[in-house]
Formats: sequence, C-alpha cells, structure tokens
Amino acid sequence: MPLPKAELHLHIEGTLEPELAFELAARNSVPLPYADEDALREAYRFEDLQSFLNLYYELMTVLRTERDFEDLANAYLARAAAQGVRHAEIFFDPQAHLARGVEMGTVVEGLWRALGRSRERHGVSTRLIMCFLRDESAESALATLDAAKPYLDRITGVGLDSAEVGHPPVKFREVYEAAAALGLRRVAHAGEEGPPEYVTEALDVLGVERVDHGLRSMEDPELVARLVRDRVPLTLCPLSNVRLRTVDTLADHPLPAMLHAGLMCTVNSDDPAYFGGYAGDNFDAVRLALGLTEERLRELARNSFLASFLEDDEELRARCLAEVAAYTFPAA
Repeated sequence: MPLPKAELHLHIEGTLEPELAFELAARNSVPLPYADEDALREAYRFEDLQSFLNLYYELMTVLRTERDFEDLANAYLARAAAQGVRHAEIFFDPQAHLARGVEMGTVVEGLWRALGRSRERHGVSTRLIMCFLRDESAESALATLDAAKPYLDRITGVGLDSAEVGHPPVKFREVYEAAAALGLRRVAHAGEEGPPEYVTEALDVLGVERVDHGLRSMEDPELVARLVRDRVPLTLCPLSNVRLRTVDTLADHPLPAMLHAGLMCTVNSDDPAYFGGYAGDNFDAVRLALGLTEERLRELARNSFLASFLEDDEELRARCLAEVAAYTFPAA
C-alpha cells in the first residue's frame, strides 16, 4: 500500500496519456500529426519549458466536449488513487480552451462530472483551481475570471502558470485582487525558471498562500528565512524539474537542502503524462535518488495535507494525517 498523500500541483491537461489522446482524437475527428501512440510518446522528449508547452497546447485540441474532460479527469483520478493520493487540488487552463471555442461551462462541468463523484468512485477528495496563462494579457485573465463567475461553486482558487520568464507576477495584480474579493484561494507558479524575486513578488503582490515550484528560492537566504518563518508551502515537482532541465539530474535536486533548511516542501507530479511519473512515482524517485529517510518521506506526506485547502473539511484532514502517522513502510 502506498504512502497516503495529497497532490497539490497537477495540471489536468498534463495527464493526457497518448492512448487517451488518440481515443479522443478519433471521437472528435481531430487529426494528430503522429503515426501512432509510440510516435507521440517519442515526441515527449523536451528541450525546455517552451518546447513542452508547444506540444502541450497542440495535444489539447482533442478535448472538445464535457465527456472528454470527464474521461480525462477520471483517468487521472484512477491513477492517482492507485499511487496513494487521498486528496487532489487540480489545476485547469480555461484560456487555452476558450481560445479554441470550448466554453468555460463545458470545461468546468465536464471536469466536475468526474470530480463530483471522485470520493465515492476513487476515494480521492478534490478541489479545482483555475489557472491564468501568464504569457497571455492581464485583460484576458480578468475576462477569464469574469467567465468563471457562474461556476465559482465548483472552483476553490486561482493559479498562474505557463511560460514564466518575462512575465512577472505583478502583471496579474488586478485579477488576483478581484479573485481575493470573490473569496478564492490564491497560488502561483514562481521560481521555476524565473528568479527568486518572482517568489517574493507572488507573496507580496498577489498574496499567494502557496508557491508552486519555488525551486530558485534557495538562491535568496532572506526569502528562505521568510518562507520558513511563515510556513509557506512549496509544491515541488522533481521529475518535471529534470525533464524540463531545471536541474540536471534527480541526484542534483535541492529537495534535501530545502527540507534541511526547514522549508515546507511537498512532492507532486505537475504534468505526469509528459514527465514520466505520477505522485507516487515522484515519491519513489526522490527516495531512491536522494536517499530520503522514511521520516523525511512521512514529513513530505504530512506537509501535503497540512498545505491543502481543506479548511472546510478538517475532519478529512485529520483522518489523512492520522493515516500518514500510522503508515508502515514496506520492508526494503
């Protein structure tokens, strides 16, 4: 039985496995420029974040209907549950769908057809976080928030993703202020490829409660001290960092140093279909590559539930934390 954990950094569009991509392409008569699933898997060899994003948005065109989004979410939830995920806070990118004529309601209601039944079907509780694309305009983000207003009973928070360099958090001050006024939780990608100053800006300007990635925070000792003092969670994605060349090899990952510094780290999968591993795979990978002890792994799992947006279900949080405390690791 895998270690119980929450997943806090997961892009649902990034769970599109080649098999499902071809199934949805056939269903919706969408041509794909790949001969077969193996050829598509071969395309999952990226040079950097931008080359990944190009393929990511290209494949997204197979998602057209509520049923497509429901199938995508159900496939992820089944895999996540098998790897010990008890709670998942799931990102989605509405601007990428709106731009190609797929309505907000189609995306949200389709995802919710899976998420709304996830606890009974998969044993996984869920939250939905709507991300703004940082390489789109601030005006587009505001329009997206406006389009989401009829669906806020389904949406817990807002996030900020896509190409980071050259798109500082301050660009999205206004939409984050509007989201806060609507009672939405706030997270943002910062300090993945962008500098540690972006992490500080996300905290000070956007008022984020969690930092997605935050890897480069380690370059700024004052920022590290602040993150430790304020117990700001970081949602790290180790296998993603290697595939996108943020770190050269998993053995070079700063996770041990971050934990030693007292940072509240969590381990997540980011875009697992593209990066070679779901949540449990990332835990296994860092355990093997970084020699993490059982107590460090337990700390990461505990952090994931403490950092979750479960304030409306503290009973569930307490139950999950008790599971982590009682977990017995299998013999080596």
